[in-house]
Amino acid sequence: MHTQTILNSIIPFTLVWVFVFFDLEGKAQNQTQEANSPTLNAIQQEYKNLLSYWQENTPDEKNGGFYGRIDGNQQIIEDAPKSLVLNSRILWTFAAAYNFSGEETYLQTAQRAYAYLTEHFLDPEFGGVYWQVDYQGNPLDTDKQIYAQSFGMYALSEYYLATKQEEAKREAIRIFELVEKYSFDPQKGGYQEGFNRQWKPRAIHRLGQPDSAQTKNMNTHLHLLEAYTNLYKIWQDPRLKKQLKHLNELFIHKFLDKKTGHYWAFFDRNWKLSTKMYSYGHDIEASWLLCRASEVLDDPALHQKNQKIALKVADRTILEGLDQNGGLFNQGLAGQVTDPNKDWWPQAEALIGFVNAFQISQDSIYLKKMEQVWSFIANKLIDQKHGEWFARTSPEGKPMLNADKIGPWKAPYHNVRACIEVLRRMKPEK
Repeated sequence: MHTQTILNSIIPFTLVWVFVFFDLEGKAQNQTQEANSPTLNAIQQEYKNLLSYWQENTPDEKNGGFYGRIDGNQQIIEDAPKSLVLNSRILWTFAAAYNFSGEETYLQTAQRAYAYLTEHFLDPEFGGVYWQVDYQGNPLDTDKQIYAQSFGMYALSEYYLATKQEEAKREAIRIFELVEKYSFDPQKGGYQEGFNRQWKPRAIHRLGQPDSAQTKNMNTHLHLLEAYTNLYKIWQDPRLKKQLKHLNELFIHKFLDKKTGHYWAFFDRNWKLSTKMYSYGHDIEASWLLCRASEVLDDPALHQKNQKIALKVADRTILEGLDQNGGLFNQGLAGQVTDPNKDWWPQAEALIGFVNAFQISQDSIYLKKMEQVWSFIANKLIDQKHGEWFARTSPEGKPMLNADKIGPWKAPYHNVRACIEVLRRMKPEK
């Protein structure tokens, strides 16, 4: 097995799974082994539970769209601002859910999200999407952060896949053109982060680092990569293809520490490393998103590179970032865990990353680790009383209720996507 030399203390994997591998359209390609897994049934149910929670609890019937915040005690904050990150992730989630399962009710929620995003977040004068509106939908923060533009593209392209609505595709392309015009760095490569409404560079402190207008961070580049990947599914433009390949190469040659298998988080414009802090969640998320990108590009050589890296990243995540209780720690530095708390989204990305590593290697150790992560989610993260997942737990798995259940960053995107990806990759064809 691929990882036996470094994981020789792992107990044997005893569950029996059904493995059906799918292409990008979700069609079964080949099947190995037999039997069924209760874990897949539980993930299938949680997928439905999550979507139901958002449909039942988050629509703002008074002011339109969706509430901007529900706190950790399930209290709705009716006058909370509404962020682009939250609203675009809602749009992506329900469009993706409709594309996955064909449930008409999911399309209806996606249509609600699309209408609100296009009416309140699109800048009619300078283009792109605002960072935040107030609870009534009025522009509140009109900055153009590339992180937000990425999610605008990601959501609009997924909505086009669901509806074939041409205006959604055109708007996604318009945002792409603006990002390339103002953010791409033709001299040094990569993308700069912060701009005001008129697309003039400015410092913006939002993504957990000492920002400047010229900061280049892994997080934004990762979400730009996933947005360009999704956009390329509906628009095979030569320049988009070139830039998507460029993003892939940046992850291989700039962000990745080939020795450790971590992705460095923050650089200046000249690619000088700002800090050697890394995020276990972003590591494992990048490992599978890069494979998806090279698959969509239909580039076998690049795909082989990304698969090889994905295994190394998964191995490092197991050895360093995964707690004995199955949860994934938040952050590390120099081989040591610096934030032992466990946010909801790294757990979701670990589910996909470990399944992806199994599909590459056929090594069942990765499935053992996926099972452990799911056990942590099921026993510690899922709010059994109200639904959805707690945003954060202590290292021991105690929910930290001072973190919002729903908020500017807390959306259904990570956990619903994890359910979709695991089910699409592993659910037996009916």
